[in-house]
Amino acid sequence: MITCISYVDEPPSLATASQRGIAVATILLALLLAGCSRSEPVPAPSKNDRVEVVMPKDGAYLGAYVDFGFGEGNVTREAVTAFEQMTGKHLAVIAFGNFWGEQAFPAKTLEIVSAYGALPIIFWSPWDRPYEEDHGPDRFDLRDILAGKWDGYIDQWADAARQYGKPLLVSWCLEMNGLWFPWAGYYYGADKVVGQKDGRPLYAGPEYVKQVYRYVVDRVRARGADNILWGFHANHYGLPHKPWNDMANYYPGPDYVDWLGLSVYGQMLKSEEWSAFADVMDNAYAEICQLDRDKPVIVAEWGVGEFPPHDKAAFISKAFADMKTRYTRVRAAVYWHESWENKDETISNLYVNSSPAALEAYQRAVADPFWIATPQYRARPTRP
Repeated sequence: MITCISYVDEPPSLATASQRGIAVATILLALLLAGCSRSEPVPAPSKNDRVEVVMPKDGAYLGAYVDFGFGEGNVTREAVTAFEQMTGKHLAVIAFGNFWGEQAFPAKTLEIVSAYGALPIIFWSPWDRPYEEDHGPDRFDLRDILAGKWDGYIDQWADAARQYGKPLLVSWCLEMNGLWFPWAGYYYGADKVVGQKDGRPLYAGPEYVKQVYRYVVDRVRARGADNILWGFHANHYGLPHKPWNDMANYYPGPDYVDWLGLSVYGQMLKSEEWSAFADVMDNAYAEICQLDRDKPVIVAEWGVGEFPPHDKAAFISKAFADMKTRYTRVRAAVYWHESWENKDETISNLYVNSSPAALEAYQRAVADPFWIATPQYRARPTRP
């Protein structure tokens, strides 16, 4: 027996009968397919439908980054479909990278995601080739961005996003509170005090990242790309683990953020200690929820490696259960389905099928109707 979840919100009426018919058909398909153990793809509305994403009140969108083999931006329909067939459930959200080093809007990738019937999360990162971690600023130095050096590229990207027209979730400058990406606050003054606000010190690194975040969002919005939902996407812990590097110091404000994102990983390296999902989620969830009491929380990346004798299956099962019952503001979760070899020749195998037990745990968890398989949409207001 297949059980599907229904939605609480009923979309408002649209401006025309044609638009109303398209939207109703989309919603009905979503109602039928969301939460089912298996589902057929439901294409996103066309760019002319002027719809926006609805974050569910009951349930959360099921998402994944699927290892595409040739970098984070090379999405293939075959890989996504194979992942669905393996896990037994359609994905409502598909995440992928779009790095500034490519100097291109990911139009073809978005069409693949849209045709599959998922909502895209784009990790739009100011990062240059060869996309190596653990070094300071490259040619997309935040100071150059703020000085206008990359305005032409930002404008072209924004124009393409506006022309695409369909809803987009964009994470810009993700995990800025870490050390591994060249846009990290650590590289832009770190803990140097540059002022005060409400009796609290303002730190150079977070303030600079925050300023550039606002600059990019303002510039994209000025081009009319109002189909983007912007995410403030932090790592679950700050590195360095110092007060100046707290999430709150980077938060650009409610006018610049539509959703709050977290990267939450268990053990990924052999040298790390094993932790339960709650051990890595609890503090981060509390910290990010304090930034805004109303905005939805998205676990934009999560996963764990296979390190026997530790129980990856139990980690996966408990993570899904906790996101349903313990972290009740979570409205989407994106599992990072990838495996890679490290410099010390050890393997970080985050695949959901890294073992039969891990795959069974994932399949059983996502079969719960709480995990919604297709995105919801409603009419987007027309601006003067």
